[in-house]
Parts: sequence; structure tokens; C-alpha cells
Amino acid sequence: MGSMFRSEEVCLVQLFLQSSSAYNCVSELGELGLVEFRDLNPNVNSFQRKFVGEVRRCEELEKTFSFLEHEINRSLSPPLNGPLRAPFPAPSAPQPRELITIEEETERLARELKEVSRNRDSLRAQLTQLCQYKGVLTQTHSLTASQVRTTFPITLGLTRPHWLREVFVAGVVHPWKVPSFERLLWRACRGYIIVEFREMEERLAHPDTGEMVQWTVFLISYWGDQIGQKVKKICDCFRTQTFAYPDNPREREEILQGLQGRIEDIGSILSETEQFLQQLLARAVVALPQWKVRVQKCKAVQAVLNLCSLSVTDKCLIAEAWCPVSKLPELQSALREGGSGSGVDSFYNRLPSTTPPPTLFPTNTFTAGFQNIVDAYGVASYREVNPAVYTIITFPFLFAVMFGDVGHGLLMFLAALWMVLEEKDPKLRNNDNEIWRMMFGGRYLILLMGLFSIYTGAIYNECFSRGLSPFSSGWNVGPSTLKANTFLSLDPNVTGVFTGPYPFGIDPIWGLSSNHLTFLNSYKMKMSVIIGVIHMTFGVCLSFFNYKHFNQLSSIFLVLIPELFFMLCLFGYLVFMVIFKWLAYSTAQSNSAPSILIHFIDMFLFAENKENPPLYHGQMLVQKILVVLALCSVPVLLLGKPIHQYVTHKRKHRHMVSNFLSVSVVSRQTCCVDFDAADVFMHQAIHTIEYCLGCISNTASYLRLWALSLAHAQLSEVLWVMVLRLALTWQGYVGSVIVFVLFSFFAVLTVAILLVMEGLSAFLHALRLHWVEFQNKFYGGTGYKLQPFSFSSLMAGHP
Repeated sequence: MGSMFRSEEVCLVQLFLQSSSAYNCVSELGELGLVEFRDLNPNVNSFQRKFVGEVRRCEELEKTFSFLEHEINRSLSPPLNGPLRAPFPAPSAPQPRELITIEEETERLARELKEVSRNRDSLRAQLTQLCQYKGVLTQTHSLTASQVRTTFPITLGLTRPHWLREVFVAGVVHPWKVPSFERLLWRACRGYIIVEFREMEERLAHPDTGEMVQWTVFLISYWGDQIGQKVKKICDCFRTQTFAYPDNPREREEILQGLQGRIEDIGSILSETEQFLQQLLARAVVALPQWKVRVQKCKAVQAVLNLCSLSVTDKCLIAEAWCPVSKLPELQSALREGGSGSGVDSFYNRLPSTTPPPTLFPTNTFTAGFQNIVDAYGVASYREVNPAVYTIITFPFLFAVMFGDVGHGLLMFLAALWMVLEEKDPKLRNNDNEIWRMMFGGRYLILLMGLFSIYTGAIYNECFSRGLSPFSSGWNVGPSTLKANTFLSLDPNVTGVFTGPYPFGIDPIWGLSSNHLTFLNSYKMKMSVIIGVIHMTFGVCLSFFNYKHFNQLSSIFLVLIPELFFMLCLFGYLVFMVIFKWLAYSTAQSNSAPSILIHFIDMFLFAENKENPPLYHGQMLVQKILVVLALCSVPVLLLGKPIHQYVTHKRKHRHMVSNFLSVSVVSRQTCCVDFDAADVFMHQAIHTIEYCLGCISNTASYLRLWALSLAHAQLSEVLWVMVLRLALTWQGYVGSVIVFVLFSFFAVLTVAILLVMEGLSAFLHALRLHWVEFQNKFYGGTGYKLQPFSFSSLMAGHP
């Protein structure tokens, strides 16, 4: 919990890697995921670095892997269910000799696949063309017998000369092109042709797209060379497949018999080619996942080696990296393990750093969702207090205050519980839907939000907008009273009506009263203010740990204490008055109880309202003292820290001048850093104004807890009254059908509106309360994450 409360201690180390074992050392560090390497060659172009050739080799191999994967997805039978599975356990990074072997085997396999695929595609194209030719001859055999004896078109009133011979053009066309193809032939040839269309019996593959198409056979008969030229141009324009079509039926029969034999021969060759192709693809399926992982690791190692610099003697590589202090022994053992084959061991040295180290918070599946909420606002500065520890409880609680309903919380809890129980299911973990991945990553957050919503719903006594009655009501209201009063107004001052408080939560009888909104509004509004002041005060108190850790003790007295005085003297006192009024006044005195709002206004005016009696003796004196203390804390907050920094700077300056009188003027100027008083005062003035005004606006901002809670309850009430209660008024068999239909409608609206839309709204408002109202009291969020060099993160696709 210590490293969760404050980030782990990180140090800058300098690694001395022997040239012969540098690759193995970096590979070991990648397997462990310990360090984040820094670039020691920022001014060197990426194409001029030492290991750029090895990186290019890996990139060329990745291109070959992409080709192999494309061929697997295109031609493997039966096809794979999803992408190739990653090997388990993951193989290690290959040695240089092993990488050469992978290159040779990959190139050989890719070359064979290209050749076999090209032959297979060529054979398929030939087979498709022969089948189309066969279909043309089969479908047009009955047509030509009648067309050969057809006379010359009688529309001209002429007889066919003996020298005018009828010519045939036959082929296949895509069925989508038939109407436009026929229309253009008729218009271009002016009707001096005879065209017949027939559909082929079998479906054949399209040569370009590979889709199965039921081609349309056409037969065109014409007379004359000019019309023949037009027909051929139109066929070429529509990209039809035409075939030689002899006039003699006997020749057509001979061609048809020859086509049958060629089709059988090509079919057998194609079958053998397909079998050999499947064998090659099976080899690729087995070897490709291993090759991809190993080459990715090799590329990552070479990229890290490009970040290193060479020593003066060129015998070792020098690298700098951030490493958690607790992992330094593992770092040394990894260097020793990686350099076991060389004569000299690699080692590391700790370096002082002028730049702030990166932030590292160890997380697990439970805390990762809450840490992501905080990191979305800003990554914590190094060793800064981490709000995620408290967000685990406060975020679901504030969400539940706005979303409180036993039924809705139970549905949300069960949905999250299912995701938690099935979290190891690969189908759920590897889903590519972005919204699902976001919800699945925050399953524990949703689980707690549902659980807290059940608790707050029990306090509100709401379950799908209906009240629960686990205990006897504290109000003596019988059925006769309800029948006699159309509008029931509950008043505890009426004798014999109020018998005592409800054991837990709100009494369900309030759901029947006409003044239940007045009661709930007062209750939830005061509850929101109390929760908000406590939440903000807690945030201010957390800044104490930051000041103490960074040795800023002056900020404790000049910033923290004035902020607490301003907060507690005004809004803390408001909370005190609310609680004191609850405790000091009974139901019999409720009509004569003073107004807290008027007291709070008179507090700032230093006025006394005789019509509004005081809460306690000496209230005016206490309120004046609190206002004066709050006002006095403002100049301390505004001027205290800048004046202290200015005095401290002057004292250091005098001390340095007295100690360095013998030093040259230039040296003294370099030792002394100028103090920009205007900048410091301006920064503190902005902080003071923001804090003082923020205390007022942020307190009002917590009233969203009241507003969202009221809106959720009213939407639930409307959905019940307008849908489900209407269904329950029907009786008999027709009533059963109507109840089923309306309940389905009620369930869909409940999930879509009350769970999804209202849940998202409450989530966003709770997010704002944590980011703006809570975290800005102590949290800077100006750091950056430690991103260690890790093969597991690389394989998972994370940066």
C-alpha cells in the first residue's frame, strides 16, 4: 500500500554493456520489463544509427510475414477462426545466426507460396474459361440449328444473296450487364442482328473478384463486316468473354468433346496443386506465430541498442535508463545472466539526475481502473500523493449518492459480477469493440458502483422507485386514513401520528405523502453540502503529506493552515449548524426552529435578525470570530509564502556573498539565481483567488448530488407510473399478454435510460467532483509514467 499511496522510488542508472553481450542483456531486460531506456543520441538521424541495418532486416521480415498471413487468410481451408494465436510460452529473442535461419526459411516458404498460388490462380482461370466455353456450346446448340436457316431480314423486302454468309459471335457476360449490353447492341446495329441470351446452369468464379456468378451466355448472329466490327467493339467495351464459334454443328461437337477432356485434366492438376498449397499453408500456420514474436523481439532489442552510445574504445555500449530502486538487484542479475558467455560482465552505476524521475504505481486488475481515472486527469508527479487510493471508495460512493436504487444497483452489480467471473475468457478479453473494452477494463469499478448503489438505495428506500417495508413504519397511518385523505401530508407535530424514527433509511410511508418531495429535497440538499465539505476538507488535509515529503514545512503554516481556516471557519461552520439543528431541536420544536440560511447570511453581514432566534447562546460572538479568522487567513495565504521565499532568498544570497568574496564576479553571478518576485507574487495571488472563490463554487457544485439523485428518482417514478403500473390494471388472459408486452417495454427502457444513460450521467458528474473539487486541493498531476521496455507490453500492442 505504501507504493500505491506514493509512487515507487525510481533512480537513473548507467549501464555498461559489453559489445558481445549487449544484445543478450537487453533481451533479458525486455523479458523482465524493469527499466525505461533514455535516448543518448537525440541529434542523430534514425537512418544514421549503428543498428539501423538490423532494424531494416526485421522490417523486411515483417513484410514477408504480412504476405504469408494474407495468403493464409485467403487460401487456407478450412479458414481460421480469428487471427493467429500467439505462442505460449513466448519464445525468446533470436540470436543473429537464428535470425539468418528464419530469413532463409521465410523466403523459401514465401517463394514457394507465390509460385504455387500463381499456378493455382492460372489453372483456376483456365478452368473457368473452359467451363464458360463448354456452357456456351451447350446452351447455344439448339439456337444455331434454327438461325442458320433464317432468311435475310424481311423488313427490307429483299432476299439473301448467295454470297452473304451469316456470322456468329458467342460468349458470356455478367448478368448485371445484360440489359445495357442488349440495348447498346440494338441501337448501334439498328436491329440488323439477332441476339439470344441464356443463363448457364452452374455458377463459376469471377476472374477478378473471385465471387461465384451465374454467367449469362449470349449468341449474336449478323451479316456484313461493318456490323461485325461494331459487335466486337461493343463486346470489348463490356469486357465480355468471347469464344470461337464454328458454323458446322459437327465441329462444335468435336470441340465440346475436347473441352470435356481438358476440363478433367486441369481439374486433376488443380486438385493436386491445391493439396500442395494447403501443405505449405499448414507449415506457415505452425511456424508463423513463432517467427512473428521472435522477429518483433529482435526488432525491439535493436531499437533499444540504437538508443545507446559507444564508449571511447568502442568495446562497450553505454545506456541510461530509469529503474525502480527495489528492482536494482534484479537488474544486476539480468545483466549477469545476459553476459554469461562473455569474458567481462556488464554492470550499472547510479547517476544523479536533474530531471524529475518518472512515476510508477504498481497496479493489479482491481486497482487499474481507478488508477486510470486519476491518470486521465494527469499523471502524478514523482512521489506525489496518489488520489487513486481514496478514489477506490469515494468514487463509487459519490456515484451511488446520485444513482441510489436497490433494483438498478443490483442489475449493475450482477452485470459487473458476470464480467469479473468470466474475466479470463479469451472472447471477452480480446474483443475489439472499443466501448466493450472500456467497460470490461472497469469491471471492478462498475462492481463497486453497483454495490454502493444498493446501499444508498436502501437508505433512500427505493427499489425501481417503490419503497421497501422490512420494518414497521414509524407513522401511525392506517388504511382508513389513506381512504379519507386523497392527499396525505405527514406532520410529526400531530398528536399520535409519529411514533418514532424508522430503524434504517427513510420510512416507506413518505412515498404516499404529498409533501415527500419537500422532505427529500431538504434531506438530500443538506446531505450533499455535508459530503462536499468533508470531501474537500479531506483533499486539503492530504496536501500535508506532500509538503512534509518534499520538505516544504513553511507551506504547512503559510498555505495549508490558512486554507483550512478559511474552509472550516465558513463552510465547516455551516455543516456544524446543520448537524446541531438536527440534534438540538425535536419534532415538537420544529416549527420554532431557526433558519440556517438566514443565520449564514447574517454571519457575513455581522447582523442579528431578531425574527430568527439563535441556535445556541453566544452564537453572534462565535460567528464574528470565525468570519474574522477566515478573512485574516486570506492575506496570510496571499502574502505569506512569497514573503518567506523572498526572505529566504536574501538570506542565502548574503551567505553566498560572504563565503565567496575571493571568487570572481562571473562565478558569483553564476552561483546566484535571480528571484523573480513579480512572478512568485502573481502565482500566489492566482492560487489564493482560485482557492477562495473555489470554496464557494465547489461547495455549490456538490449540490449536483442532490439534483442527480432527485432526477433519477423521478425518472424511475415516471417509468413505473406510465408503463408498469398501467399494465397491472388489466386482468384475465388479455391482461397477461399486456403485462408481458409492457414489462418487456419497461425492462428495455430501464436498461437503456436508467442504467445506461443515467449511469453515464452520474459517472461523469462523479468524475468532475473528483477531478475539480477534490484533486485540485492537493494534486498537481504534472508527472509522466514510467514505461519500461517490456516484451509483454510489446506483444499486447501497448506502447
